[in-house]
Amino acid sequence: MMVHVENFMVWTKVAEKGSIQIGKGEEFDVNGKKIAIFNKDGLHALDAMCAHQNNSIACGEIEGDIVECPYHSWHYNIKTGDLQDYLKGIKQQTYKVEVKDDGIYIDI
Repeated sequence: MMVHVENFMVWTKVAEKGSIQIGKGEEFDVNGKKIAIFNKDGLHALDAMCAHQNNSIACGEIEGDIVECPYHSWHYNIKTGDLQDYLKGIKQQTYKVEVKDDGIYIDI
């Protein structure tokens, strides 16, 4: 039997269902990675550490699909991870999110 590792998903429970307030983000440590999950028109997960100076974007203000880093005002799309200003080609890793009866899971 062959196993294709690139298709292997590891769903990890990060929070209780309903625990992330609508319009807010929260940071989680998942297997040593800091992941931000935002609750805006669904749940969206991406790397929490801003590419600028490694500060967390999880507590940033959200407007539409954009979160503003609270430290130096860089802007990221919470659905795609794309940086919206300053440098082109900068992107935060995004992760699939699934809500199950027993909690919120991400694929990492």
